Amino acid sequence: MSSINNRPLGVFDSGVGGLTVAHAIKQILPDEALVYFGDTAHLPYGDKSEGAIVNYSRRITDFLLEHDAKLILIACNSASASAYSILRKEYGNRVILLDVISPVIEYIVEKKYSRVGVIGTKRTITSGTYEAGFKRKAPETGVVSLATPLLVPMIEEGFIFDDISNAIIRSYLSDKKLDGIQSLVLGCTHYPLIRNQISKFYNFDIDVVDSARVVALKLRHILEKNKLINTGEEPTEDRFFVSDYTDYFEKIAGMFFEGGNINLTVADIWN
Repeated sequence: MSSINNRPLGVFDSGVGGLTVAHAIKQILPDEALVYFGDTAHLPYGDKSEGAIVNYSRRITDFLLEHDAKLILIACNSASASAYSILRKEYGNRVILLDVISPVIEYIVEKKYSRVGVIGTKRTITSGTYEAGFKRKAPETGVVSLATPLLVPMIEEGFIFDDISNAIIRSYLSDKKLDGIQSLVLGCTHYPLIRNQISKFYNFDIDVVDSARVVALKLRHILEKNKLINTGEEPTEDRFFVSDYTDYFEKIAGMFFEGGNINLTVADIWN
């Protein structure tokens, strides 16, 4: 077994969304190996119950620990909102856990915006996790949230940069409750795939926050703090698992990762 520093980073999401974070991690920490799990059999998580998401997250965490992960990133806002605190209590003595919501709230607080919008899945928005986080960290910040449930299935089906996606995005972002925002938090790791379309809607006049890079920088800080940075002394290999094969997952992963050929395995961890 390799030293703990050279063990992989575990990353999981309901589908392709977490690949945006995985890509940002590889840009900032190129020597780190990834073991990624996309729960494509159950996507989208946004319309699932909290109990179901917690159960999925537990099993995936076990799977990533079986693959020797030294840190596990919940690269899904719905799972972060529903399962992060529970996983920390149950697994915190075995592995470092990181969510994708806390780092974004910290980033926005530093910017000192007075009015912030958040878009995400139904599960993320109804959980109130972002509002609660801002209330603790920056109670003076006005936060408005909007559920945008069609965006994840739209992205997973490959409808991006076309008339269909533009119409759906325009319909959601025209909601009056988002009027006057200075920043829009993309509260789902799928959404960076359509960040340019969202920015274009606002004529590039507001800060559209892509959580991927923010979270990757926070992850690097945690690794440095805990002296877990990969030493680069041993060869590493990224591995990608999905619970159900989809052409689109392989296509997007190939776009993000060098060479276009990824080590993708179907792992039905539910049976």
